Amino acid sequence: MAVLTAALITFGLANIPAATAQVKDDGAAEVPAKKDKRMAGKITDRSHPDYIRCRSEPVIGSLVRKKKICMTNSEWKEYARAGNEGSRSLLDDIMKGGMRQD
Repeated sequence: MAVLTAALITFGLANIPAATAQVKDDGAAEVPAKKDKRMAGKITDRSHPDYIRCRSEPVIGSLVRKKKICMTNSEWKEYARAGNEGSRSLLDDIMKGGMRQD
């Protein structure tokens, strides 16, 4: 049984690939090709209009539950603009006395 366990460990360790990062002659590590492919389409500049940002907002009626909302920077900008516009129109109506319902 011990021989079988030792053989499994040996073959198991022999089949594990070496570290994925290759070291260059100057000592800097190369990024593996898989990571290059994954990072190729991603936007890393946080100020880019298509960069996706996520934030958690509390759920009304719950003390601990949160809702995760993810949008691009341009969508967040439009979201904020629409919210500000709605608030501004509501306050304008209140100031004019237009919200009165008797």
